[in-house]
Amino acid sequence: MIELERVHHVTIATKNLEEARFFYSEILKFKEIERPPFKSKGVWYDLGEQQLHVVENPKSETLRLNGLNSLEGHFSIWVKSYTKTLHWLNKAGIKYEIEPISVAGFSQIYILDRDNNVIEFAAPYNS
Repeated sequence: MIELERVHHVTIATKNLEEARFFYSEILKFKEIERPPFKSKGVWYDLGEQQLHVVENPKSETLRLNGLNSLEGHFSIWVKSYTKTLHWLNKAGIKYEIEPISVAGFSQIYILDRDNNVIEFAAPYNS
């Protein structure tokens, strides 16, 4: 049996690394961390105990083309405050869909990045 500890990182593809970097670094304010000198282009982010790896693949045919759909593959980030996260997204002009009282047992906010990757922000109820 494999002894699992935690998710280490999630990797998503982008067709344009500079646009993705702007979105994650400047709009969402994720903390960029050092990336090994791979031959490919990419940027890594510190998400607490996990990391987000964004890699450029301009010829990718696997990028999503559809709008927001939480039933499709996505990654989720736990945030401290549902209200403050909504405020930040509104201030940044980012469209979202919400489940303030989800049957999951916590509040959920869904957004899309510039390549239509689905991102979920999960938060405690009434936070």
